[in-house]
Amino acid sequence: MSANDDAKLLEGAALIAQRAGDLIMELYEEQAYATYEKADESPVTSADYAAHRFITEQLAELSPDIPILSEEGAHLSLAERQQWSRYWLIDPIDGTQEFIARSGDFTVVIALVEQHQPHLGVIYWPAGDKLYLAQRGAGAFRRDINGEQRLRVRQLQQPDSDPVILAISRRQPRERVMQRMNPDRNLSTLPAGSCSLKACLIAEGQADCFLRVGPTGEWDTAAADVIVGEAGGSIVSESFTPLTYNEEAQLGNPNFLILGDPRVPWQDVFIRHRNPSEA
Repeated sequence: MSANDDAKLLEGAALIAQRAGDLIMELYEEQAYATYEKADESPVTSADYAAHRFITEQLAELSPDIPILSEEGAHLSLAERQQWSRYWLIDPIDGTQEFIARSGDFTVVIALVEQHQPHLGVIYWPAGDKLYLAQRGAGAFRRDINGEQRLRVRQLQQPDSDPVILAISRRQPRERVMQRMNPDRNLSTLPAGSCSLKACLIAEGQADCFLRVGPTGEWDTAAADVIVGEAGGSIVSESFTPLTYNEEAQLGNPNFLILGDPRVPWQDVFIRHRNPSEA
């Protein structure tokens, strides 16, 4: 595909994410949704399903030849998915727990994956009316009421010693993360909602890093992978290896890190947990 074609797909996906966000906010503000429990005991709402239907229908119109994989849709076998050279990967509402808790910290996430690597990424935060988007090799940007701004991770003056800002979940047990942090490194914490929103905080320089311990899916990280990467950071597993997309039968992620300033010796900031049963 040409860069121009990529740009059109990115703008199309951005518009779809914003329109989906409008739909979600209408249901959110009117509290016109029902809550259910998935087989894995995680929550899902009728708003997730409504957003899923809207996004998949709109993406099918935008690019009829590109398959779509959604957290809330049917998941084909790896044998079928391996035939895809590229596909849309979406999370209709990232942060369903935040949606239910009415914190406003939930997002709409759309990524285009090509040859097992995220290529385009869109994250829209409806409650804040902020749009984050990136194209591999073309930079990451935020659009809001103040216009468009290019994103860069925060540069520490002394990468080996300056305090780092750790984005941390409001819903997950804090100790699961803090016991993996080197106590010799000074840090402060910044509570936030969905994984993708924390990624955006790192991409725009409000936080420096994030560690996710526990189950997530590839749809939670694909768009953030592009946005953070184009802002100068990275997303890696807890073992500091790249995440994979559409290469495994299951679509789950390992524990992962979102990292800002690449000059920081991150392997000294995060320490591997010593209890394998909890890893």
